[in-house]
Amino acid sequence: MQCHEHCDDETALHSGLFSGGWRWSLQASLNSGCLTACGIPSKVSGVTVFTMQTTSLRLTRAKAGLVVVDVQERLLPAIFEQQRVVQNSLRLVQGAAILQVPVFVTEQYPKGLGPTATEIAAAIPGFAPMEKLAFSACGAEGFVPALKSRQVSEAILCGIEAHVCVTQTCLDLLEKGFRVFVAADAVSSRTPENHRLGVERMRAAGAIIVSTEMVLFELLERAGTEEFKQILNLVK
Repeated sequence: MQCHEHCDDETALHSGLFSGGWRWSLQASLNSGCLTACGIPSKVSGVTVFTMQTTSLRLTRAKAGLVVVDVQERLLPAIFEQQRVVQNSLRLVQGAAILQVPVFVTEQYPKGLGPTATEIAAAIPGFAPMEKLAFSACGAEGFVPALKSRQVSEAILCGIEAHVCVTQTCLDLLEKGFRVFVAADAVSSRTPENHRLGVERMRAAGAIIVSTEMVLFELLERAGTEEFKQILNLVK
């Protein structure tokens, strides 16, 4: 079938910048019965749209940074499935050390909520948490510049509480242009309902919801290496 040599106003050929990469759209017009490489107008009727994105959807080691949000000793006893949060956050921290991914830690009002859980703090070389009063980690002095100085554009979030500090950190990072990956099994709240709602809110805002193992193996990329053996020991 021969396609029209030109597109009308609704099917004009164009490319657009989307999420840091070029996007081309293939648009099949039901009226003309042809497939054309066309951009997507804001309002299209009678058209089926196929979008191809060249930007990688994967978490990449060179761009990643782990953010441990407020996993603090006096807050943990009230948290739903606290042991799960600590264990998976610790796996992420240990995995980050193996894979040489930078780690950033915040503490919410440590005078009242205490320091970061001992096992997590001990696993981070040069442990230096950033204190804050704002719920969002982006409100901690030096936090965003620290990410940028390490060339982090993909933030992996773990910590507590999912519906407060983690969610607000996620929303702020998304607004600042970061890609955000939330390890759902390494975050929690005082109630299961708030944990669920927090994860749903972050997903709806554009965060990518993952698990601890998804993060570790996506950063790892391949088996048969010394790093693979070390990561495997973390998840057994």
